[in-house]
Amino acid sequence: MKRVGIVGLGDYLPKKVLTNKDLEKMVDTSDEWITTRTGIKERHIVAKNEATSDLAIKAARKALLDAAGMNPQDLDLIIVATITPDMQFPSVSCLVQKALGAHRACCFDVSAACAGFVYGLVIAQQFIARGVYKKVLVIGVEVLSVITDWQDRNTCVLFGDGAGAAVLTEVKSGGILSTYLGSDGSQSDLLMLPAGGSRHPASHQTIDKRMHYLKMRGNELFKLAVKIMADAAQTALDKAGLKCSDIDCLIPHQANIRILLAVAKKIGLPQEKIFLNIEKYGNMSSASTAVALCEAVKAGRVKKGDIVLLDAFGAGLVWGACVIKW
Repeated sequence: MKRVGIVGLGDYLPKKVLTNKDLEKMVDTSDEWITTRTGIKERHIVAKNEATSDLAIKAARKALLDAAGMNPQDLDLIIVATITPDMQFPSVSCLVQKALGAHRACCFDVSAACAGFVYGLVIAQQFIARGVYKKVLVIGVEVLSVITDWQDRNTCVLFGDGAGAAVLTEVKSGGILSTYLGSDGSQSDLLMLPAGGSRHPASHQTIDKRMHYLKMRGNELFKLAVKIMADAAQTALDKAGLKCSDIDCLIPHQANIRILLAVAKKIGLPQEKIFLNIEKYGNMSSASTAVALCEAVKAGRVKKGDIVLLDAFGAGLVWGACVIKW
């Protein structure tokens, strides 16, 4: 089994920023209410001419060309984790391939909601570790603003748009030490996009009922998220033969500040070891962990030799954790 690591990172956030003060003018809410309950102060929203692939391509170029110094034609595989593709098909990954000129790469998308980027990393690791592919691009990208009900004050304050990308190859030392993925389909009704698929195809009725916007049962998700994320973190650490005290930086899915602090407390991790950027971006689903990892490295919060733990949880239910020696 080959050792696999991340050799390049990149991110992209749309220019438009929607603040809590802006939301006060749109729905019955307040900056204090949003900040206290979620930790979010603002989020980025795409322009009218921006789609998911546009964000993915910009993050990919930063990771591939600027950070990894790699030629797109050297890529063997492109994986895009998203629940908000440009269209049902073709895949976002194929659109990225075309834009990059990565003609050798095979492409597919992964639908694992907020855990999508971690799922993508694990898939990439398997291909490289077994010698099937050598160079893989993984992107977590979402345009959640298009499936957010801006009339629902309970959900519209939570989400934002963005993209993060990572280039993975074989490395001589460090790299991914352990991974853990899990799912529980019996809880699939807690967070979903009801219409637009084969169960409820688009119709006047589905539009009138606002079924093309995400629906969430927040209180139930909160309780499950804390337990599942804590358990996933501990499982990944156990598989790596490490303890919580060995973690230099926890990079969790940025869903809700109260969830993240509760997870850290449950596993016994000091708050200063958590990387948080939720106040700037809100919940970007699969992009959250990718962007946070990129920012943590740029900010010097993750340095060579550090033990990094990625931990994500989302609709499905799905979850995943990954221990990396940087």
